[in-house]
Amino acid sequence: MRELLLTPANANRLADRLSEMRGAAIKVGQLLSMEAGDYLPPEVTAVLARLREAAHPMPLGQVADVLGKAWGAHWEKDFERFWFTPIAAASIGQVHEALMRDGKHLAVKVQYPGVRDAIDSDLRNLATLLRLLRLVPPELDLAALLEEARAQLHREADYLAEAAAIVEYSALLRDAPDFILPSVQAELTSPEVLAMSFVPGHPVEELADAPSETRNKVATRLLDLALRELLQWGLVQTDAHFGNYRYDPQSERIGLLDFGATRRHGASCMAGLRRLIRAAVHGDRAAIEDQAIELGYLRPDEAASCRDAMLDMIATVAEPARSSKPFAFAASDLSQRVAAQAAALRLRQRYWHLPPLDILFLHRKLAGTYLLCARLRAQAEVAALVEPYLL
Repeated sequence: MRELLLTPANANRLADRLSEMRGAAIKVGQLLSMEAGDYLPPEVTAVLARLREAAHPMPLGQVADVLGKAWGAHWEKDFERFWFTPIAAASIGQVHEALMRDGKHLAVKVQYPGVRDAIDSDLRNLATLLRLLRLVPPELDLAALLEEARAQLHREADYLAEAAAIVEYSALLRDAPDFILPSVQAELTSPEVLAMSFVPGHPVEELADAPSETRNKVATRLLDLALRELLQWGLVQTDAHFGNYRYDPQSERIGLLDFGATRRHGASCMAGLRRLIRAAVHGDRAAIEDQAIELGYLRPDEAASCRDAMLDMIATVAEPARSSKPFAFAASDLSQRVAAQAAALRLRQRYWHLPPLDILFLHRKLAGTYLLCARLRAQAEVAALVEPYLL
């Protein structure tokens, strides 16, 4: 029955229907990709890939209704132009460009109508579908995954919270001229509409053909930023999607976008991560094991084969920080080797114990930053960037 249901045509139809569900389906797709994307049936992997691309944009009339409720019946009089075709669409809402009569150039994020109220029921329906079709391995704790998706979606659906995150993040980078963030237009912002200054520039991955000096400089800045988030601030924008970074060649600044997936991590978590990195860089296998248990990668009574495989994988991930010369991201097969190690751990040993979901979101940040550096064909002195956190 499962093989009959998951024909290519049905997989495409499933992806179309799930993308129409927007919030719940897309977020679960992202989380499944984080935890198990490389180990799922190919039909499911295809569905997840479709879900990561984009949501269906809402009709013009719906956009106007949401803005009318937020800004009043005659909101158009304050705008020179409002582009109803979105420049981006994601799990919770879509972004529109706008020009106000007073000259302000804005990016306006508009939430899909009813998406917040539908989160809990959509997740219940999606859980039923996943179990019915047996689309996820039985060893995977789907209940924990869905609960995390629910909490994350409710956070992302609160645009006032995202606005506060932008303000806080901007304060942390107030003395960093290499970056530019949108400024929140508080008078036009509500729980369903987030109005921000428009960040100039081009998608950062377009730098793939730029001079090596530019590519290396941008990659180094992004790596340094990720380390500060993870190991210094405890405030992490966990969605390192390429589309959330822009580059302005005139000012040479990197634009940072989309703070709905911002998460906080306490001092104890940051200290544990620093100790784990220090142990991995120094090749101290006993210390790696101690920190892996403390952070939840391993159980204290773990089987020797699983323990050794996990410690090997952590040591592999730390290779860029052990390199005595600039690490060439595109020339390395590191990501393929880590994926192979994870596959062997899960498929051969049926090891589905995962660290806390907070840690997995940090993985998402690191993995996304690594892949972006590889897309840029960049080289960076990772060891020098990491060294201050090892003291």
